[in-house]
Amino acid sequence: MKKRSVLGLIEKVVITGAKKREAVLARIDTGATSSSIDLQLAATLELGPITSLKVIKSAAGIGKRPLVRTKVKLAGQVLEADFNLADRSHMTYRVLIGQNVLKTGKFIIDPLKNMKRK
Repeated sequence: MKKRSVLGLIEKVVITGAKKREAVLARIDTGATSSSIDLQLAATLELGPITSLKVIKSAAGIGKRPLVRTKVKLAGQVLEADFNLADRSHMTYRVLIGQNVLKTGKFIIDPLKNMKRK
């Protein structure tokens, strides 16, 4: 059995685009079915092409968002996953990691991880 990485609610991730990559803090959200990335960050990293549209239910309502497939490095593991594009400029974290990444079986979520004193 492979060892699984323990994630807290906030983790550093590296998003890789066509010509650039950037390390950002991401919100780990086990309640979100899909992962999301800020539109401006996606443009800066030249993510794309858009592969499809996905119906997303959020606090703002129901809408369709474009999907891009990109590489994300999380806890030392590089995965390829779909991210929906959304305006997250008003949110604390420009990237949200949802179940589509977390359900790979490579991670365990510990909500107290980042709060524990060393």
